[in-house]
Amino acid sequence: MPAAGLLLLLALAGAPAWAVDPVQCLVEPAMRVTMRSSVPAQIVAMHVDRGTPVRKGQLLVTLDSSVEKAALATAKYRAVMQGQLRAAESKFLNAQHKFRRRDELQQQKFVSAQDRDDAEAEMLIAQADVLEAKDNRELSRLDASRLEAEIGRRQLLSPFDGVVIERLQQPGELAQVGEGSGPILKLAQTDPARVELVLPAARSGRLKVGQVVQIRTEPPFNKTFQAVVRVVDPLIDAASGTFGVRLEAANPRQEIPLGVKCSAELRTD
Repeated sequence: MPAAGLLLLLALAGAPAWAVDPVQCLVEPAMRVTMRSSVPAQIVAMHVDRGTPVRKGQLLVTLDSSVEKAALATAKYRAVMQGQLRAAESKFLNAQHKFRRRDELQQQKFVSAQDRDDAEAEMLIAQADVLEAKDNRELSRLDASRLEAEIGRRQLLSPFDGVVIERLQQPGELAQVGEGSGPILKLAQTDPARVELVLPAARSGRLKVGQVVQIRTEPPFNKTFQAVVRVVDPLIDAASGTFGVRLEAANPRQEIPLGVKCSAELRTD
């Protein structure tokens, strides 16, 4: 074989199967959330501060609920108290016995039919009083459930695992609601990490959902990790001639830096 042909074969054998074209990207949190109160109330306690790692369901902020707690204690007591129900049941039993006696006496013609009918009406009223007492206890139970839900609204819980990125109010301040109300906290979901790409229309169709891409963050971090394509925008932006791609990478230990630029190693084949 000529020397030139041998050199060409050796060069082809050592060449990679495809070339890699690095594309600029950005590593971001999976989600940013602004925490506001759903009820106007005074902030009693802030359980986290800026930079605090949080877990899903963790208590972040406690709002004043003293009035609701007092009303809840009353509703719970009414839901279990026996006095009204016992009294109504006793009256009903007494009215039943009275009606039976009047019914027997009327059949023997010792009392008038009107006297028997009055005793029956008294029994039915006593029976209705028993039902009313039971209804009142059930209404108190439902009111207690409503108040528990209301108290729950006065505790702000973390919607995900992440970190507090900003604390905007302090204990003693009034948490307000409605348009223009100020936020209390800002959170970022750190797991998974999200990578955003903007690609030219010429690359449309080359990336598929589920495809794995190598990502490298900019200096001084120089962190390399793999991300999976989750979203490929189906529409091209006519003004810029580009489309977006979203990738995700597991980040349970927060080892991937967020809010930094990166490069995605995309194949050119």
